[in-house]
Amino acid sequence: MIKVTILGAGNVAQHLISAFSAADEIHLNQIYCRHKPDFKIPDKTSIVDNLNDLTEADLYILAISDAAVASVSQNLPFADNLVAHTSGTLPITSINSKNRSGVFYPLQTFSKRKAVDFKQIPICIETQLVEDFQLLEKVAKSISNVIYKMDSEQRRALHVAAVFASNFTNHLYAIAANICEENDISFDILKPLILETAQKILTLSPLDAQTGPASRDDHNIIATHLDLLQSHAQREIYSILTQSIQNAKKL
Repeated sequence: MIKVTILGAGNVAQHLISAFSAADEIHLNQIYCRHKPDFKIPDKTSIVDNLNDLTEADLYILAISDAAVASVSQNLPFADNLVAHTSGTLPITSINSKNRSGVFYPLQTFSKRKAVDFKQIPICIETQLVEDFQLLEKVAKSISNVIYKMDSEQRRALHVAAVFASNFTNHLYAIAANICEENDISFDILKPLILETAQKILTLSPLDAQTGPASRDDHNIIATHLDLLQSHAQREIYSILTQSIQNAKKL
């Protein structure tokens, strides 16, 4: 079995711990965190709060904030082991050079109280050594069916794309919910539309799936919408997105 140690106890760490706990090929060796985690820990996995208490493992995964990766990897009490971070933006060189470095980036939005099917989550991996890639790929395949080899520049671009596809989209849901609330409408009425829009891009390109007044150049409806919006920020976002949709049609 492959011995894996997780450093961290946040959203990503929690879901990785859950996934590895169910993987036959993985022994979850240790979890390092500064505070007692508020989720279930496997019975045969020990918790430590001091880096010096880390024991030998085949892979150490830093599921911690981007800002902490450099300092934590520098303070690891060993050398020449495989250490991978889970960041979408940090380069592989963010891992201190005293250890062999890798990246183990699961592309998904994680919330502590929302379970995910890890088998469907893409995992982007990168290493500096071929033999380390083989190990990281085996670990990734133990919990996911979707593995991508991706270098640091590609992964950074992917992360930006993911922010547009997920984080910005979710913020637009929040704006839509606010508009509904202001007009005494249940946000639930929009949920079938949201699901249909997401499902369409499984068979159509986003450009082909685009509908709405901006796509139709319906200036009367656009003007009516802008007049209805009470917030300057909402009107600005609406105008920018409308113009972006119209520009995309001309490409």
